[in-house]
Amino acid sequence: MAPRVPFRSERSRPLTSSLLRLALVGVSAAAVGGCAAFDRMANVGQQPALSAIENPTAQTNYKPVQMPMPDPIPASYSPNSLWRNGSRAFFKDQRAQQVGDILTVKVKFTDKAEIENETKRDRTNSDQSNIDAMLGKSKIPLLGAAIPSAMLSTDSTSTYDGKGSVTRSEELETNVAAVVTQVLPNGNLVVEGKQEIRVNFEIRELIVAGIVRPEDIESDNTIASEKIAQARIAYGGRGQITDIQQPRYGQQVLDIILPF
Repeated sequence: MAPRVPFRSERSRPLTSSLLRLALVGVSAAAVGGCAAFDRMANVGQQPALSAIENPTAQTNYKPVQMPMPDPIPASYSPNSLWRNGSRAFFKDQRAQQVGDILTVKVKFTDKAEIENETKRDRTNSDQSNIDAMLGKSKIPLLGAAIPSAMLSTDSTSTYDGKGSVTRSEELETNVAAVVTQVLPNGNLVVEGKQEIRVNFEIRELIVAGIVRPEDIESDNTIASEKIAQARIAYGGRGQITDIQQPRYGQQVLDIILPF
């Protein structure tokens, strides 16, 4: 007699596949978390290491900026004149103007917002259909059954009450040096700057990037952050305090995977 093969439902295959994928994700997360934990154990009692100075254009996520450009205007000189049309100064300009130049960004960000909204909605519906007779008779022909006085009766009630409020107050004021990483065809400069400060096992990071008009750069080679187009300003940190404030990697993985 042939051995009996246990019955396997087709519905169990997707469930088994989902459990397998879930297990693989858990194992991968545990492996990554284990490597991160090993690195942290190796640095116990040591200060966080500062990042090495790198070329921003050589980073993996770096992408040159492409914007709509007007037609280029060739430089022209007047006869018997040393002055070039369109030049900003007769002597050499000391402000940043080409790739590799450095300028100072004055970051000043103040934001306050108070928003409060409330929406209420209430609706009540009631429908009732009465049939006392059909074809002039109080009973259905051929069946002799009596027709109920109320064939259809419906009631519905809907109530909605939504409230929302936002109270925000943020302020940041500091200076950071940025490097010109690209000169666009119309003369605008793409700048990027990063600053790291380590204090008591905690590193504070400030990143500034965006597009600058050379005309907006002050005579002391500084520019205000509100004059930077497509500005990207990030201020944060990493270290022991940041680790305490963040949930553990296992909890972060469960927050992503669990649907509840």
